[in-house]
Amino acid sequence: MHKHPSAISLYRTPQPLNGVVHLSGSKSISNRVLIIRALCKEPFAVHKLAAADDTRLLHTLLETEDPVRDAGPAGTTFRFLTAFLSLQEGEQVLTGSDRMKNRPIGLLVDALRSLGANITYLEKEGYPPLQIGAPGLDFGRTARVRIPANTSSQYISALLMIAPVLPQGLVLELEGKIVSRPYIEMTLALMAYFGVQHDWDGNTITIAPQDYQAKDFTVEADWSAASYYYTMAAFSPEVHLQLNGLFASSTQGDAVLVKMMEAFGVESSFNADGVLLEKRTQPLPGHFQQDFLRCPDLAQSLAVVCAGLGVPATFTGLETLSIKETDRILALKTELAKVGVQLLAEGKERFDMQGHAVWQAVPEFQTYEDHRMAMAFAPLAMQHPIRIHEPAVVGKSYPAFWEDLQQIGFDITRQY
Repeated sequence: MHKHPSAISLYRTPQPLNGVVHLSGSKSISNRVLIIRALCKEPFAVHKLAAADDTRLLHTLLETEDPVRDAGPAGTTFRFLTAFLSLQEGEQVLTGSDRMKNRPIGLLVDALRSLGANITYLEKEGYPPLQIGAPGLDFGRTARVRIPANTSSQYISALLMIAPVLPQGLVLELEGKIVSRPYIEMTLALMAYFGVQHDWDGNTITIAPQDYQAKDFTVEADWSAASYYYTMAAFSPEVHLQLNGLFASSTQGDAVLVKMMEAFGVESSFNADGVLLEKRTQPLPGHFQQDFLRCPDLAQSLAVVCAGLGVPATFTGLETLSIKETDRILALKTELAKVGVQLLAEGKERFDMQGHAVWQAVPEFQTYEDHRMAMAFAPLAMQHPIRIHEPAVVGKSYPAFWEDLQQIGFDITRQY
């Protein structure tokens, strides 16, 4: 059995940031395309699928004959499979890690039950694991479902992807303020690529019954993963870094990173292979303000940018941040305090930051079973040696992350 390191020490001596990084395919896109392929009547090829643990796991669980499917800590995988398995014949059990068993699934289960799905909780009401039985004859007879619009976009996407194969299609009413619109837009754009039409009027999305059309597909690289290199570029006075696999026109909400990082002097120019990052000298923002409602996975990276450069900041639109792999606002507050940066949270929707990273000894950063905590904090090693605990957590979305850092000049030592 391959043993994972318990911690990783890293530092990058001051030098220009040059090189080429081949980014892995987007996990968000890959997981959606795998579900669509499983719902499609004809097979099709998917190129540059994400190397992420979550994607590999979803691929395996879609192929398995085993009646018990274990999604481990993979939230997207669990949610998408909940909807997908509710259409399948036979009895299935869908379970996950201890952390997964404490992540609510009730809103999605209620929505699927209202369509006629046969789902039972095996332990705690409203939480995994689930027993999913074959759909009854009335499954999908009711074509209208309501779900809170401020819930996880993965619930909404899970329902949308099965919508065209339901006997009456689906009318999905989103109640209240939509918090993760870009992920819903991504799902619908991918469904459209495979021939499925929809109508989105106000807070109501209507999808008629129709067939997915098989078409080969190339997965774009992950803009969330690109954010860690943009952070490095912000910290480096001289940059010539090529990130391969990104598209100028992207379905990912995190592509807004290009515009966001201009404030820190990072320039992006697209070419045939991806995007080239270069640095121009300019004054830092006096105060950085950003609404992350459309790009919540960038919040940790930008918090580290501001901490490392000593830029005071106000982050808003953080409604979903506390229900991710960990409470990311609390995790950021705890870890940034180790380098003297204050994070003042106001509820679950915003925080203010002040202070400039100060270095005493080697700070030990915890990752809280959250891949983005490990990767967002890694660029601080350009300023001072740091140590990151449980570094294998990056496998969730970007298994080659540490190797890619070594290739662009980071000195890495693994502790076992």
